[in-house]
Amino acid sequence: MLKAGIFLDIENLTRCGGWGMRYNVIRDLVAAQNMVVLRANAYMSIDRQREAQDEYYRQRQQSYREAIRRNGFHVVLKEIRRYNDSDGQTITRANSDMDLAIDALLQAQNLDYVLLGSGDGDFVRLVRALQNQGKRVDLLSFSNTGRALTEEVDYHFRGPLIPGLLPTPKDQPRRMRGLMHHVVEDKGFGFLNVWTSLKMGHLRDDVFCHITDFTINGEPVSNQDFARLKAQQLIIEFDLLELEDGKVKAINATLHGNERIRRPQQRPGRRFDDDEEYDDEEYDDEYEDDEEYDDEYEDDEEYEDEGGDDEGE
Repeated sequence: MLKAGIFLDIENLTRCGGWGMRYNVIRDLVAAQNMVVLRANAYMSIDRQREAQDEYYRQRQQSYREAIRRNGFHVVLKEIRRYNDSDGQTITRANSDMDLAIDALLQAQNLDYVLLGSGDGDFVRLVRALQNQGKRVDLLSFSNTGRALTEEVDYHFRGPLIPGLLPTPKDQPRRMRGLMHHVVEDKGFGFLNVWTSLKMGHLRDDVFCHITDFTINGEPVSNQDFARLKAQQLIIEFDLLELEDGKVKAINATLHGNERIRRPQQRPGRRFDDDEEYDDEEYDDEYEDDEEYDDEYEDDEEYEDEGGDDEGE
């Protein structure tokens, strides 16, 4: 078994969509890649001044830190410091980036694999340094992740897609998240990829999604915006409906969390053609010219007949 280390930037993860994440699932995620976890560090700030003045706040923070420790993580604390600027305003600072980077470089000498938990683009140099030592470096993050960082790592785990990592509302036990991997814009349907386990690459790609089952803030979307879900690889939340013939479809679908559709801005004095709104081949894949899905579902109304349109309204 390969030896692994986990290094989590807690402030970044929780601030960018990871609040409530289950730390045991992070360890399980690494173990599922045929790794044995030797080091697991969680870096977070501590406001000793406020904790000394607010007992309720101190107890909450202490309970949170103990919960992380119970899941097998060594908690590394960075004390918040307060400074007065030239205008007399109080500034608070507590940055654990340097501590995380130094520990990762030193402890990785005995590791084969590193999972970095952060979306901070400042860690690009750290990733490169670890890779130059022969380590595999994967990334776990949520929203607001630096593009340079995702391009530098060996693999990027998008937190909301990992099964069980984020809590599921008790009244929505079948709520799932996935990515659109194939879309037929003019007909308003597509297919989603969904993780089926913590093992990398274990996906199902047969989750049908019709435009009438997708809304944003309760409002329907255009065919162009529906197609942008694939082009921009936006995370989609939905309920999974199992049909009598064994097929599955997404209903009550919407964007996850702070995900937003980016629309092209028209330049002044220039007519913008829809066909040229994205000249980016980054997400073109084997399905782009694949007629298999189109032929199978072009005249197939069974999805709409079995509760599709009504449940999406």
